[in-house]
Amino acid sequence: MIFMIKILQFISWILGAYMWIIIAAAVMTWVRADFNNGIVRFLFAITEPVLWRIRRLIPTSFGGFDISPVIVIFAIIFLQNVVIDGLISLLVGQAVTVR
Repeated sequence: MIFMIKILQFISWILGAYMWIIIAAAVMTWVRADFNNGIVRFLFAITEPVLWRIRRLIPTSFGGFDISPVIVIFAIIFLQNVVIDGLISLLVGQAVTVR
């Protein structure tokens, strides 16, 4: 049971790190970053597959503003706070927060 809780906490940590990567990639689009930079290419290579799927399913551009990163961030927060915390609570038998 402790091993499963640690796995869920690790998944929550990975989701949190990915959320910050999405935020960094969104900021890069606002400042018109140099796409020849390795860090910028990494950020877009890791976020665009997910964001592209959201853009394909939902029209996410309102007045030139792309809200697909916001949708993914809300989904990550939902997964962390409802799904993962709920599973940990079921395993432990009481309300627990991961953070």
